[in-house]
Amino acid sequence: MNKESQFEISIVIPLFNEENNAAPLYVALTQVLGGLAQSYEIVFVDDGSRDHTLRVLEEIYANDSRVQIVVLRRNFGQTAALKAGFDAARGKIIVSMDGDLQHDPEEIPNFLEKLAEGYDIVSGWRAQRQDRWLTRRLPSRIANWMMAKLSGVALHDFGTTYKAYRREILEDIHLYGELHRFIPALAAWSGARITEIPIKNPPRRNGRSNYGISRVFHVSLDLISTKFLYEYLTRPLHFFGLLGLAVAGLGGVLGTYLGYEKIARHQAIMLRNGPLLFAATLCILAGIQLISLGLGTEILSRTYFESQKKPIYAAREIKRHRPRAAQARRAESTAGLPTG
Repeated sequence: MNKESQFEISIVIPLFNEENNAAPLYVALTQVLGGLAQSYEIVFVDDGSRDHTLRVLEEIYANDSRVQIVVLRRNFGQTAALKAGFDAARGKIIVSMDGDLQHDPEEIPNFLEKLAEGYDIVSGWRAQRQDRWLTRRLPSRIANWMMAKLSGVALHDFGTTYKAYRREILEDIHLYGELHRFIPALAAWSGARITEIPIKNPPRRNGRSNYGISRVFHVSLDLISTKFLYEYLTRPLHFFGLLGLAVAGLGGVLGTYLGYEKIARHQAIMLRNGPLLFAATLCILAGIQLISLGLGTEILSRTYFESQKKPIYAAREIKRHRPRAAQARRAESTAGLPTG
């Protein structure tokens, strides 16, 4: 992400086949942002649109120097489009939103006011959704419940793109796959302060949504991988090792029982408890494999952090006093200067 901040606010908007919505959204944005006493820019990201979205954006760009356009070579998806917009943005505060007119630009001052209270991320909450219950609201409710439980971040609405961020928060987050939904969770694990505000959710006027009930499964898989990467990346043996010990322990209990049956009661184990013997052997072997996998990933994890010189912590700020010797030298150097 560009380190130089030239604007107070950057609005990042990914677009895919939104030729009928791009211009009305731009007009609404300029009306709201023009009333703020802060400099701003609008970053449109064309995510490989197949209609005339890019042509509309180019007309807007030609008439407004505060507009940027990022044109992706093909449709990479919302996460990649947002990441491209974040990298191009130059504002100290970055607001992301959809380009389908379901996010009202008049909400932007509310996000900014909440950030001014000291939060790092302000997330929108579609408290009164206008979408179809079966194909949109039900999948969203299931996905949000899962994300809140597994991530430990008490948000009602992870799925909405309408969020405001402090620039430094996004600089520490690497996005890939479909991780844009998990930005609050990723930031929370690094100590970011997060809150949410209710937002309007007007119905879509033009075009059609690209989301449906199938996204619950994609979100579930992404959440599992994200949970593992951010909670066990520095200690993978704690994950695989505990699982391996549990499985091997179960195998050991079954093996002990079968040994007792064989030695104390002289039972024909293979004839009477063949499947149980097979299960005990399988559990012990699986447990050993899981522990070995944990040891291997532990080595890979340490190699990764040491080779990349990647810190295992995130500091909000560092305050330190000037050493006494340096203070004394500075006082001596200024002692002979005139005071008038």
